[in-house]
Amino acid sequence: MLHIPVMLKEISDHLLPHLLAQKEPRYLDGTLGRGGHLGYFLSTVPKLRAIAFDQDPEAIAYAKTEFSKEIYEGRLELVHGNFASYNSEIHGAYDAGLVDLGVSSPQLDQGHRGFSFIHDGPLDMRMNSMTGETAADVINNYDEEDLITIFKKYGEIFKPYRVTRAIVHDRREKPFQTTLQLAGLIERVDGWRKKGFHPATQYFMALRLYVNQELQSVEQGIPALLHGLRSKGRLSVLTFHSLEDRIVKYLFRESDLGAPVNKKVLVPSEQEEKSNSRSRSAKLRTFERDGE
Repeated sequence: MLHIPVMLKEISDHLLPHLLAQKEPRYLDGTLGRGGHLGYFLSTVPKLRAIAFDQDPEAIAYAKTEFSKEIYEGRLELVHGNFASYNSEIHGAYDAGLVDLGVSSPQLDQGHRGFSFIHDGPLDMRMNSMTGETAADVINNYDEEDLITIFKKYGEIFKPYRVTRAIVHDRREKPFQTTLQLAGLIERVDGWRKKGFHPATQYFMALRLYVNQELQSVEQGIPALLHGLRSKGRLSVLTFHSLEDRIVKYLFRESDLGAPVNKKVLVPSEQEEKSNSRSRSAKLRTFERDGE
């Protein structure tokens, strides 16, 4: 499936006017992915300089080809790393930025990345495939109580006990190595309770959030990004999970550097939800730093 940038109109409405008002505008993309949002701002703001982060080496490799002209011209700097590593003294201040916390379409659609319960592949789920524990390490080595905690906390699964018990039982005979092996167990034990909603969805999401420490990245990274905003600068954050949105909402509301642009969270239009199914759980919040 082609990666379509989510809520591009709403993000543009919040960030573009401020970028166009600057003599030397600087944009920060905290989660580059396939560069849909970044490409829009680079093409729309001729004088734009941008810095983009991504911990996925495949995303960085793709960007080096896709944006080779902008890199050559000095308009784009790529950083292979999590946005939580942003430091204003090292990476510089910026006028407008975006953190899109969704998983990119290539990560979901390519089985070898281990995120999909539809396409078979190794049970990996690491955004940065060069370091850290895999989902297989967690499933095969963590005790039953730890797995229950992960599924409850990160997947918001009320009763994961039958699935967790089955995982611990089955791994004694054969360790879990592939995504469909795990998805098949969950489907067998939990069954289909809601049409169109695979029973493995929340379990896979919980493993992904845990393996990549995604909530911790939000908690650590967003305050640093707010600190790096220039006067009247804006940061937009797209979330796709209630836990992430809760953290962003709190950090924006409690910051003494500025305030949220909108009192209520923004969601995709009905038209966008129909044309891009992966936008359906998206929520957008934008923060504006106080003027000097």
